Amino acid sequence: MKLDERIISQAIIEKYYNKLKSAIDTDVILVGAGPSNLVASYYLSQAKLKAVIFESKLAPGGGVWGGGMMFNEVVVQKSCLPILDEIGVAYSHYQDEYYTTDSVHLASMLIAKTTLLGTTIFNLVKVVDVMFREKKGKKLVCGAVIQYSPIEHLGLHVDPLAVHSKALVDGTGHPAEICGLVTKKLGIKIASPTGSVPGEQSMYADLGEETVVKNTTEVFQGLWVVGMAANNVMATPRMGPVFGGMIQGGKFLADQLIKKLK
Repeated sequence: MKLDERIISQAIIEKYYNKLKSAIDTDVILVGAGPSNLVASYYLSQAKLKAVIFESKLAPGGGVWGGGMMFNEVVVQKSCLPILDEIGVAYSHYQDEYYTTDSVHLASMLIAKTTLLGTTIFNLVKVVDVMFREKKGKKLVCGAVIQYSPIEHLGLHVDPLAVHSKALVDGTGHPAEICGLVTKKLGIKIASPTGSVPGEQSMYADLGEETVVKNTTEVFQGLWVVGMAANNVMATPRMGPVFGGMIQGGKFLADQLIKKLK
């Protein structure tokens, strides 16, 4: 068989176009392909809800890849093992209720399993704004405005595209970019201690792991927050390279969205 470069290019363009066209109207848009959003999308797709992830970087996986200070192992608690078992993540017992897993393996399995179930991940695509509508005098977030990350990075004046969803999830990690953007541009208060994004507290792993699940919620109509972004919005501590709370937070988010959207 002789390869024809024209067919190769045509295949890539057509298949990508079909994916992008399908993403224009979806159930849930998740911003950021970190562990919480990957876990959430796994369960959303399992429940037959249409989930799309937009990731601004080249590689999905968020902060998982580097482990702790580039030691590519992460810690998880015993309480999140049922989720890892279901997804097929391998782990080993360290001591007491502490378990470890290879960070590259964890990220790879989360990406593989959620995409196999039907979630589409668009890498190198940045959410630069939200769509909103007025409903009975109140604002409602109803989608995202997307742009290719290199265009944003280069500062080129190229108009973005808009995609619609029933729910938009801020899983951008430490910056909580979408929540900050919404409070600034729409001039509204979100469900946080200050009505905006006060920022995370310094590291306190035990408290941070507990609150990252509790803080997973709808902070404004149509806008949800999960993972480290949730702790940033609610001004609770960071937790470092322990990921049980992030994983359980993703499952908790999916359960809430399934209940609401189904």
